[in-house]
Amino acid sequence: MIKDIDGVIFDVDGTIWDSTEVVQKAWNKALAEEGLGYCHVTADDLRGLFGLPMKAIMERVLPDEPEETRDRVAKRCFQYEHDFLRNEPGRVYDGLEEMLRVLSAKRPLFIVSNCQAGYIELMLEKTDFSPYFKGHLCPADTGLLKADNIRRIADENGLKNPIYIGDTLLDESSSREAGVLFAHAAYGFGKATAPDLILNKPMDLVDHIR
Repeated sequence: MIKDIDGVIFDVDGTIWDSTEVVQKAWNKALAEEGLGYCHVTADDLRGLFGLPMKAIMERVLPDEPEETRDRVAKRCFQYEHDFLRNEPGRVYDGLEEMLRVLSAKRPLFIVSNCQAGYIELMLEKTDFSPYFKGHLCPADTGLLKADNIRRIADENGLKNPIYIGDTLLDESSSREAGVLFAHAAYGFGKATAPDLILNKPMDLVDHIR
């Protein structure tokens, strides 16, 4: 149990929901239309990439293409991703909404992700989770990556002892860089080395924060 937590900041992919099955269809459509079908991606590929900055993701998806091509293809991928997710939202993890409902009555909740512009808003719209959160940031909002955005959320909201909830090593390192506690969403995509908390299911967070 961790005492005196005064705010909780969440990652999105692998923590709140899993959209990879839908996103693979959107991105593969975009890649095919761009004549890059040889770079076909799978949901498992995306689970290993989500959480990285979007520029880094496109570098790994299209390692042999010039930056100009990556930038052009990324715009089409993101457009199709949003279009597909509006019709077929990602899968919210079991118990996630109940955890948000209980925890939001006790602590302010926020979101920080390395996603593209509009993705957090789309997730909130399709899940109806907006009432649970006080704010959110991504690189498109600030020009900053995850660690700096975590720190910014904490500073702007007067949080003295927040905790970040994420599922990957990058989430863990970003939390450390931002100077906040880290809880590993072990039900998500990735691993962690030395988290302050391990969450095998979303409701574990409620049990650990007092």
